[in-house]
Amino acid sequence: MKNIAAFFDIDGTLYRDSLMVEHFKKLIKYDIIDQKGWFEHARDTFMNWDKRQGNYDDYLQEICDLYVESLIGLDKTCIDFTSDQVIKLKSDRVYKYTRSRIKWHLENGHTVIFISGSPNFLVEKMASKYEVTDYAGSDYVFENGIFSGTVVPMWDSRSKNTAINNFVKKHNIDLSKSYAYGDTNGDINMLRRVGNPIAINPTKELVNHIANDSTLCSNTQIIVERKDIIYSLSASTTMLDI
Repeated sequence: MKNIAAFFDIDGTLYRDSLMVEHFKKLIKYDIIDQKGWFEHARDTFMNWDKRQGNYDDYLQEICDLYVESLIGLDKTCIDFTSDQVIKLKSDRVYKYTRSRIKWHLENGHTVIFISGSPNFLVEKMASKYEVTDYAGSDYVFENGIFSGTVVPMWDSRSKNTAINNFVKKHNIDLSKSYAYGDTNGDINMLRRVGNPIAINPTKELVNHIANDSTLCSNTQIIVERKDIIYSLSASTTMLDI
């Protein structure tokens, strides 16, 4: 008998921001990396997004590029220490809906899997915190305990698709009865492959993809959590485009 799985993205789906960004800020706070790069390159992109005048995916991509560049040459023990601080201080800053769904899936004996574009060393700690079955994150390559600058990504839909294939074999998963939770275009294939796709606080780009995919449009549940209210919407709901 095959297992039912629940695949969860983390950043923006479970965690109410980005674990990678939180780690970046922690490295700056402890003077491990220079904050000059943030103010010279990422600040304007962040401010545009914060004022809702820019694209969220563009903001994250620029931050990711700067983050990877800033980590080159850092010792893994240093990265592990700051990662522990992020999880200790920030891991409860999650969406109530997603947290409740993880609990529900675990209580029902489902295979719960985190698939995230954040670094594996952060995803691993988050997976342990929420006691999930398995996980996959972006693989940051260390050579002799030093970050080399090489990253095997897990933030794009193609990489997540490959990860799902591996998990299906490893855990004997029936995708037609399984669930997936995501918020950006990087999660589109993950949502397409399961019988129960759920988009949580989705970006406009993801909503457009869902709306233009007849199967996803009819099957996808859209969840919007704002303040202390959770809204459940149909993907075919007419939205105001400003």
